[in-house]
Amino acid sequence: MKTFTIPFVLLLITNLSIMNAQKITALNSKTEFADVSGRKIAYRTIGKGTPIILVNRFRGTLDTWDPLFLDKLAENYKVITFDYTGIGYSTGTLPTDLKDVAKDVKDLADFLKIKKTIIMGWSYGGLVTQVATLQFSDLISQTVLLGTGPPGERVVPLEQAFLDSALKPVNDFDDEIVLFFEPSSEESKAEAKASHDRIAKRIDVSKIPSTMEVFQLYFKGSAGLTEDKDNFKGKLKTTKIPILIISGDHDISFAVENWYPLTKQLPTAQLIVLPQTGHAPQHQHVDLVANYIHAFLENTK
Repeated sequence: MKTFTIPFVLLLITNLSIMNAQKITALNSKTEFADVSGRKIAYRTIGKGTPIILVNRFRGTLDTWDPLFLDKLAENYKVITFDYTGIGYSTGTLPTDLKDVAKDVKDLADFLKIKKTIIMGWSYGGLVTQVATLQFSDLISQTVLLGTGPPGERVVPLEQAFLDSALKPVNDFDDEIVLFFEPSSEESKAEAKASHDRIAKRIDVSKIPSTMEVFQLYFKGSAGLTEDKDNFKGKLKTTKIPILIISGDHDISFAVENWYPLTKQLPTAQLIVLPQTGHAPQHQHVDLVANYIHAFLENTK
């Protein structure tokens, strides 16, 4: 039987404490800045491995991703979050053409010397992600879309409940339930509270866009993809990049039904629909969604 001296045990405990203290997580990761084309793009990085760049929702900032979801992804990937030009911690003005917004992804990847990356977009960020995937196909290896819709006219429009809550200068917890979860489900509301409390541990609400002037910049970009003069919907039908789509069955912003007419026309896309789930499937089902994503990425390399 092995025995250890007290000094050795103390040294072991000290080393373990130092290792734990140095672990970088979503809650303590440093905010850094990429100087690109006369603007500063704020970003954070956690984890190691293949890079995965996350592209954010309407009014989303570095602080509004669920940290547990980011940490789960970081178990297998180098997770990079960022703020769009003119949003959150970044400088400049948010462009109104999604092709220009998608340039943030390319510029950040170039700054970080990333030659190939996975890209994941949520909501408005899912629209940006689709544009980036098709514009910078040499950069993107795989694409993940969360709570978003395809280019072109919507089969099912967004619900009035979205407009009633999303355009308030400041959203409270009740708004979050309506916007991102399923109000008719007690389980969903419980997960909403858990996610809200995790996000609250690191959030600067002053960085969240709150004026109609900025909201209109988002809306003009989204409207451009609805009109789809560049035929991004057609290009999705010919891309060879693997695409995973994860949606809730009751998304008041991007109804999953908008994907159904395309399911037989997108040769590389897989669609997962989660029951009793709203606009933020990755915040309601953290482990499940992270596992789906990892399995997809591992099997479509």
